[in-house]
Amino acid sequence: MDKRPFVTLEQLQAIDREYPTPYHLYDEAGLRKNVEALLDAFSWNPGFREYFAVKAEPNPFILKIFQEYDCGCDCSSLTELMLADALGFDGEHIMFSSNDTTVEEYAFAQKVGAQINFDDITMIDFYEQEIGPLPELVCCRYNPGGYFTLGNDIMDNPGDSKYGFTPEQMKEGYRILRDKGVKEFGIHSFLASNTVTNEYYPMLAKRLFKFAREVSAELGIRFKFINLSGGIGIPYYPEQDANDIKVIGDGVRKMYEEILVPAGMGDAAIYTELGRFMTGPFGCLVTKAIHEKHIHKEYIGVDACAANLMRPAMYGAYHHITVMGKEDAPCDHTYDVTGSLCENNDKFAIDRKLPKIDMGDFLVIHDTGAHGFAMGYNYNGKLRSSELLLKTDGSVQLIRRAETPKDYFATFDYCDILKDMDWDA
Repeated sequence: MDKRPFVTLEQLQAIDREYPTPYHLYDEAGLRKNVEALLDAFSWNPGFREYFAVKAEPNPFILKIFQEYDCGCDCSSLTELMLADALGFDGEHIMFSSNDTTVEEYAFAQKVGAQINFDDITMIDFYEQEIGPLPELVCCRYNPGGYFTLGNDIMDNPGDSKYGFTPEQMKEGYRILRDKGVKEFGIHSFLASNTVTNEYYPMLAKRLFKFAREVSAELGIRFKFINLSGGIGIPYYPEQDANDIKVIGDGVRKMYEEILVPAGMGDAAIYTELGRFMTGPFGCLVTKAIHEKHIHKEYIGVDACAANLMRPAMYGAYHHITVMGKEDAPCDHTYDVTGSLCENNDKFAIDRKLPKIDMGDFLVIHDTGAHGFAMGYNYNGKLRSSELLLKTDGSVQLIRRAETPKDYFATFDYCDILKDMDWDA
């Protein structure tokens, strides 16, 4: 596929007059078109709902867009729960999928009426002892172990994952929950991450539907919903083809009709908890070339760093880069594109073929809309950048201001050591 930015050089030049680089920029039109395609792909299931994985992009302005489409929030921490609650998501629209969970987190989840997705069988007793009676609706997270494969390809290794119940624990857990008075049940599973294949969801659905059917028959319980979680990926590389969500939805429908409907389970709602698929391609990190270095290799230094986007440094992940205004120029220069952290892995690209880069050029780093800003940090005292939304009418809205030194030092507000600091330095 031809990776083209959703923003033009002229738009970036206009933005630059008000908001300095670096910043994360999001495409409202793309976000809306994508969620509409998802809802259409699963419209065959009357109870379908997408619970956006808040961890991917915890910005209230983005969440409010999805809220317009009756999406919910998949939360995994206290602050994510607080954000969802503050934005007016009710308990039915909040899925709390946590692990190694604290009493404080469960207490707040109970307070807002969130749907609880237990990650481990021990959490049943923990919840009762620390919080009180179990909710009438409870979900459990399934980990079948082993490897998850498509054909001869290993997609991921659930057996090495810290999440979920074993198959035996799932049945025992549901039995315990049933005997303790739980009325309705959910089942959840996540077996592979960032899959770029239309086959992942249908094959996950097949495995999960069969297990749900088996448990329902053995224990006489009703599954209100079956949660396929996330795992639908995006094409980070230009040569990759994007997933076709319509094909994926039809594949899940086929498994639903083959497995659940004949078992009398045709009223089960399908839930998803997509993050990367929902926002990844519709965000980019905009940065400027500010230095060049000619030593053993050719380096371009930019004003962003791994603190703004850690995936390349942490995973060696590929993010495509467009030099704005030179989209059609020959890629006849080889660069390492680096940030300014005191770490040698602070590189957005290594030996990347790009057009000649001049100082002041805008570089757009693609596909940062999920796990981009959200994974930012303050190492080396670096400050998190702003977030901007490119609106459908072409205007730009500030949806998170950039951090200031005062923000960085704010957690020392309890003492007098820094009382004389010049915050405007």
